[in-house]
Amino acid sequence: MDVDKAIRTRKSVRRFSDKKPDWRDILKAIDIMRFTPMAGSIFSPRFILVKNKEKIKQIQAACQQDFVGKVDYIVVVVSDEKKTIMSYGEERGKKFSRQQAGAAIQNFLLKLTSMGLATCWVGYFVDDQIKRTLKIPDKAVVEAVFPIGYETKIKTPVKEKPEFDNVMFFDEYNLKLWEPKTRVSRKAD
Repeated sequence: MDVDKAIRTRKSVRRFSDKKPDWRDILKAIDIMRFTPMAGSIFSPRFILVKNKEKIKQIQAACQQDFVGKVDYIVVVVSDEKKTIMSYGEERGKKFSRQQAGAAIQNFLLKLTSMGLATCWVGYFVDDQIKRTLKIPDKAVVEAVFPIGYETKIKTPVKEKPEFDNVMFFDEYNLKLWEPKTRVSRKAD
């Protein structure tokens, strides 16, 4: 699948089939995130692949969403931002870590889509519960949870995206058109 098709067909799926994915395919999707641009080449995102059924139930409880636990594998993305903060200071280091996690996650999502796997980006959860379940250090940041499987035969439609004109501006915020320079008319001599 080409990158444009993966971008246009990627969607959030909350209903999964009983077919179990090959965990090696999930590793391929995780591996592709290593090619994400990182501030100062400091790699802050970490991916945890979870297959333990009890841990999956605990993560489902932390997310408070039933569909999260109806899969054989979950990926939890964590940022270890201490090196980024040391290099760029607290405010920028945290900002760069969030950006890096988002970019790495996008690579991961597109690779999953290209392989026919489905997921949903879950950002609502009780951080401390996930940290306890997966023994994540207190200072690390849990970015997102991704239940991974195959979509059921009842397909989730791709939601309509905003019109290009609503997200694109020129030269300044909310300027939707480039104004042509005023033409100076030449009077006949």
